[in-house]
Amino acid sequence: MTSSKGENSSPVPLSYRAAGVDIDAGARLVENIKPYAKSTMRPEVLGGIGGFGALFEISRKYRNPVLVSGTDGVGTKLKLAFRSGRHDSIGIDLVAMSVNDILVQGAEPLFFLDYFACGRLDVDIATRVVKGIAAGCKQAGCALIGGETAEMPGMYVEGEYDLAGFAVGVVEKDAIINGLTIREGDAVLGLASSGAHSNGYSLIRKIIEKHNTDLSADFDGKALIEVIMAPTRIYVKPVLGLLKHLPVKAIAHITGGGLVENIPRILPDGVTAVLKKETWDMPPLFHWLQRQGNVDDGEMHRVFNCGVGMVLVVAAEKADSAVELLRSGGETVWQIGTIRQSAANEARTLIE
Repeated sequence: MTSSKGENSSPVPLSYRAAGVDIDAGARLVENIKPYAKSTMRPEVLGGIGGFGALFEISRKYRNPVLVSGTDGVGTKLKLAFRSGRHDSIGIDLVAMSVNDILVQGAEPLFFLDYFACGRLDVDIATRVVKGIAAGCKQAGCALIGGETAEMPGMYVEGEYDLAGFAVGVVEKDAIINGLTIREGDAVLGLASSGAHSNGYSLIRKIIEKHNTDLSADFDGKALIEVIMAPTRIYVKPVLGLLKHLPVKAIAHITGGGLVENIPRILPDGVTAVLKKETWDMPPLFHWLQRQGNVDDGEMHRVFNCGVGMVLVVAAEKADSAVELLRSGGETVWQIGTIRQSAANEARTLIE
């Protein structure tokens, strides 16, 4: 349709900001997070934050290095972060899920990259998240070497964001941990979790919703939300310290699938891990979830870590030394089971 005579027919100028993307906010975020990223640097990092690619030189201390990579997110635990406004530790969860994964093969985490996506960038919240990512990297001894912030109007609900993380580590080729030397009689050690870590939160949220739970209520001396949102434990430094002193046959990170589905991933054919549930302490949170949700034992063991965040298999004669070394490194650890020959058609992990 043509304009009437005298009407201003000039088109209204548009901008990226008018479309919902604030480039200046992104620049402010980069400046905000630089000190946190800098605090994680390692001598192998070449350059700093802000380039198109991140450069990392593999240390010459490795004779035959093999790179090990992992990626993960934090699942629907984010929904509780949005609800509670607890954005400061969710970055620790993000780092933990990837660095613990690559640790199981004996890898030392070298560097980490994050991906933060949102509909509208809230610089304060994003800064708090990345500060937590840097804190996780420091716990793991790896460098926060780069990342990406994506502001995508219309893609996410107002006030929400998504996270993904990417870790790269290194291990000597002849030191890769693969479980192939596991034998009958080996000891199974369990390292305590700090809570639900970052798995099972869809069920946790369903239980909360069903009972209209007051998340500010006292729970074992803390607010319930604080217990539920406790950051995932990062096991890197104590386990790498253990590996310097004695051989570990296999390691499993207990994530989605719980004890019964993660331990079989590290077992060779023909053996079964038999766990004794009275040998470790299941934290009050899991007892509460089981009661509130009327969740049976089998479901608990295949959804949650139930108090054991990482499992190690060592020769029986090394078990006491391994426990002592891990405890000296700050871990709570128990011998939770043994390895035996598999019976016909039985599960690869049994909890008795």
